[in-house]
Amino acid sequence: MATWKALPRKFYLRHPVEVAPELLNKLLVRDDGRAGRIVEVEAYSGADDPAAHSFRGKTARNATMFGDGGHMYVYFTYGMHWCANAVCGKGQGWGVLLRAIEPVSGIELMREARGHPAKDRDLGSGPGRLGQAMGIDRALDGADLVKGNRGVWIMSDGMAPPDAPVAGPRIGIRHAVEHPWRFHVPAHAHVSRARAGIPPKKKPARGRLP
Repeated sequence: MATWKALPRKFYLRHPVEVAPELLNKLLVRDDGRAGRIVEVEAYSGADDPAAHSFRGKTARNATMFGDGGHMYVYFTYGMHWCANAVCGKGQGWGVLLRAIEPVSGIELMREARGHPAKDRDLGSGPGRLGQAMGIDRALDGADLVKGNRGVWIMSDGMAPPDAPVAGPRIGIRHAVEHPWRFHVPAHAHVSRARAGIPPKKKPARGRLP
């Protein structure tokens, strides 16, 4: 970790469609030793994007999205899962959802947090699983990913993003499904297997993700 460096603020002060593919192969890091390589993301562009939480403007829930880039926006979904986003721009309500990680360190802590799944690929494959594995909850909403003021960073260990990331429709949305704003590392085993398109109307049963 001595050679890992937090991404600078200027990295985030751009449109999320620019930031998102460049977040691939960066590291999401916790101060307890957990770290995962980001292998799948989605971009959301505020007032221009009906699928974004910030589309209709600032609320108590999404206020962090309207702050400075480089902070973490955390939201609760399906009544049981916390999801992590990197805020982009400055005041535009832009962000990048972190959809999947490949565990790099602190794997036993991740396994415990996730209820000891049978396969390591299931630790952080999907935004809800990622949140559980990395111990992310509402307390980290607004955390500074540049300064690590709450023990969470996005860092680089020198690995470059893929030259040709896979781009396609975002997953689990009902609006703006035409935008190819989901990006992932090609053929990576830890990319989520969810299908793009309209999410099911029926809510999943309460409990841990399998």
